[in-house]
Amino acid sequence: MQEQLQQWKYPIGQYEMRESVMEAEREAWIADIAALPERLGEAVRGLTEEQLDMPYRPGGWTVRQVVHHVADSHMNSVVRLKLALTEDAPTVKPYEEALWAELIDSRKMDVDVSLQLLTALHARWTTLLRGLTETQWTRTFVHPVSGPTDLSNHAGLYAWHGNHHLAHVTHLRRRMGW
Repeated sequence: MQEQLQQWKYPIGQYEMRESVMEAEREAWIADIAALPERLGEAVRGLTEEQLDMPYRPGGWTVRQVVHHVADSHMNSVVRLKLALTEDAPTVKPYEEALWAELIDSRKMDVDVSLQLLTALHARWTTLLRGLTETQWTRTFVHPVSGPTDLSNHAGLYAWHGNHHLAHVTHLRRRMGW
């Protein structure tokens, strides 16, 4: 049972930072980021309020909280990207994602609000990413917990992040026969 719970927690495995990133990898990650709002919208389309309020795993967030978390997290990601592009190795502020997920907007609000936000945010984000120069891809920010991150790995991490949470929803739907 423990192995199954771990699979439900990390259905696509965990992201591994890379020492070097090829341009083709970055292009694939940008494509994943660009496609996520539509794919996540498809994953929750047709779910009832009861289904949206079901945790994707025991002790995990509800589907609704997952959708709102992705919006929260990806907003922070874009801010970190812009800080790294405009400041020299800025230290970014972490946030308490588990506490954000417990706020009323994450627990009760219609998921369409965050899906619309993601559509607009990802359009701006991918425009930025597609316009980066090779030198800009090497710029960094410093996270107080995880340390320095270059923008190539940042893009990879967030492409993974979107797919990770998308898999939470799609795997739950499959398990429940929805």
